[in-house]
Amino acid sequence: MNVTSATTKKKLFIDGEWIETNDYSELRSPYTEEVIAEIPIATSENVEHAINAAEKAKKVMAKMPAFERANILETLARKLEERSNEAAKIIALEAAKPYSTAKAEVDRTIETYKFAAEEAKRIHGETIPLDAAKGGVNRLGYTVREPIGIIGAITPFNFPMNLVAHKVGPAIAAGNTIVLKPASQTPLSSLFIAELLQEAGLPKGALNVVTGAGRVVGDKLVTDSRVSMITFTGSPSVGIGIRNKAGLKRVTLELGSNAAVIIDRNVDIDKIVSRCVTGAFSNQGQVCISLQRIYAHEDVYDSFVERFIEATKKLKLGDPLSPETDISALISPNDVKRTLLWIDEAKLAGATIATGGVAEGNIVHPTVILNADRQLKVSCQEVFAPIVLINKVKSVDEAIILVNDSNYGLQAGIYTNDVHTALNATENLHVGGVMINDIPTFRVDNMPYGGVKESGTGREGLKYAVEEMTEMKLVVWNRN
Repeated sequence: MNVTSATTKKKLFIDGEWIETNDYSELRSPYTEEVIAEIPIATSENVEHAINAAEKAKKVMAKMPAFERANILETLARKLEERSNEAAKIIALEAAKPYSTAKAEVDRTIETYKFAAEEAKRIHGETIPLDAAKGGVNRLGYTVREPIGIIGAITPFNFPMNLVAHKVGPAIAAGNTIVLKPASQTPLSSLFIAELLQEAGLPKGALNVVTGAGRVVGDKLVTDSRVSMITFTGSPSVGIGIRNKAGLKRVTLELGSNAAVIIDRNVDIDKIVSRCVTGAFSNQGQVCISLQRIYAHEDVYDSFVERFIEATKKLKLGDPLSPETDISALISPNDVKRTLLWIDEAKLAGATIATGGVAEGNIVHPTVILNADRQLKVSCQEVFAPIVLINKVKSVDEAIILVNDSNYGLQAGIYTNDVHTALNATENLHVGGVMINDIPTFRVDNMPYGGVKESGTGREGLKYAVEEMTEMKLVVWNRN
C-alpha cells in the first residue's frame, strides 16, 4: 500500500483489524493545503473497543518471551528500513518536514526500534542483601520487573514517526499493550507503523491506533481505569490537564521548551555557526529542543551575529518533497499567524529583526531577532517556529541566570574552552540535560531525555522508558 500516491481513505487499527467509522476529516498538506487523505474520527465506542482489545492482549504480551518481543521489534526495524524512502515521503507530505530531514527521522526511527529490541532482552531486577538488617538473616530477596499493562500514548506532529517509536518501542519491549492517539495532522506515519507491526507478527490488540479528537480519544485514555500509564508529548497546558485527570496512573510528560545556548568569549565562532543555524531552523524550528535563545559573550557577539545571519540567508525555502529544501511550511496557517504576531510584538517593543520576519504562504522565513526583552513571547514562551534570538551578555554567569529565567528546563548548551566554566554550567543550569560544546538540540535515541519545571516529568530513551513502563516486584524467600 502506497499512502503517498493519491488521496486515501484511512481506517482505525483496532484488535488487528482495519476499522471504518461513520465520520472522516480531511487531512491537508501544510505546504500545498491540498487534501492528501481522509482520516477516521473515532467515537467513544471505538476507543472503548481499542481499550478492550488492549486488555484482552495484555496477558499474551506479558507472557511473551523476551526474545520474541525483540524479534518483532527487529523485524519492524528491518521492514521500515526496506521502505524508508516511502516512510520519509509520508512524513514530508503530512508534516511538511523537508525530505532530507524526514529521511534522517526515519533513520533515527529504525535505530530507536533496534534499541528497543535490545532493551527487551535486558529487563531484569537485582538481589537484595536482606541480612544487612537483623531481621533479614537467612532470607533471600530479589526484584523482578513486570509489564505495567495498557499504555495510553499521545504523540505530537513534529516527529510523527520517531516520537511514536519512543512510546511504542519500549512498550512492546516491556511486554505491554498500547492504545496510540497520534497527532491529528500526522496520523499517516502511525498507521504506516501499525501496518508494519502487523506484518512483523505483533499479536492482535497489542497495538491499537485511534485517530480523532483529543477530547474524545485522549480523555477516555486518561480517565479509563484499565489504562495503567499515559505517555504524552505536547504542550504544557495539555500535559498539566492530563496529570490532573490521571489520578494514580503513571504519567510521563515531555512538554515544552525555549532551549538556549551560551557562547563563551574564547570560542572559535566559525566552527559553531552552522551547527547553531541547524539547531535553530531544523524542521522550521518545530522541535522541542530547538535552539530558540542564544546568549553570546560581548567579545564575540558582533562576529557571531554577522556570520549567523549570513548562514541563515543561504537556507533554501520550498517544497518539502524536494531534496534541496531546508525550510518549508509550518504545520498550520494558524501557527503562521501566531508566529507573525509574536514577531510584530518583538518589533514594537524595540527588538531588531535582523533577517526574516515575513511569510510566503505557510512558509515563515527563518528569523533572527536581536536585543529581545526577556518578557516578550518570543523570549519566554515556546516559539515552535523558525525564530531565534541572539542577545549580548557580559559573562557566562549572567547568561546562566538568563537561561534559568524560564518556566521551561528541557536542555541547554554551552560552548566554552574552559573546563571550569563548563563544570560550573553543568551545576547551575536548571535543565534536564546540559550539552557541553554543542547546541541544546542534540539528541540520540538511547540517552535519557526529559526536563524539569514545565518541560515535564519522567524520562524517555529506551532503557529509561522501559523502567517507566514496568512495575518493580519484590520477592523474599524465608529459609529459616
